[in-house]
Amino acid sequence: MLYSGSESLIRTLVVGVLAYVSLVVLLRISGNRTLSKMNAFDLVVTVALGSTLATVLLSKDVSLADGILALALLIGLQFAVTWTSVRARWVRQWVTGEPLMLLYRGEFLPAALRRGRVAEDEVRAAIRSAGLASLNEAEAVVLETDGSFSVIRRGDGNGPLSLDGVRGPRLSSESAEPGAASGRDGSS
Repeated sequence: MLYSGSESLIRTLVVGVLAYVSLVVLLRISGNRTLSKMNAFDLVVTVALGSTLATVLLSKDVSLADGILALALLIGLQFAVTWTSVRARWVRQWVTGEPLMLLYRGEFLPAALRRGRVAEDEVRAAIRSAGLASLNEAEAVVLETDGSFSVIRRGDGNGPLSLDGVRGPRLSSESAEPGAASGRDGSS
């Protein structure tokens, strides 16, 4: 139980080194996006890669070739899904979801908070973390697709909005108010 023999240790060492090198090569071929943690989908792939590598290392029932194929399959599917999601909006929305505005110009959006399952206290904490003392100093707080909060400070209104593509009040004009175009609740 504590020691199963040198054959097992040598197998783990050889297969471990080869599987690790194979994984690094596959990741380099597939690009930086494969291991990014941009959303829940990316996190699942990253965890699956780690689990597969551990199985290859520790299970005598899985050959190195099977393990490399499994790693390549996961990376290939990740590549295909991300490649498609960049080109088709509906795929991107299905895989990653979309950001959700929780606060706009100092006012909470109650329906959005419920939809995102976020408490007002969590939004206040994000605002404090951004170094703002008042809710009114925030133009918006957005729940991003990776589960993080983005706090956008009030600006002068010049230039393109970073809030384009965020589910919430329509921000097409300077005079847009919470709920002006899409309802006070932050739905679109």
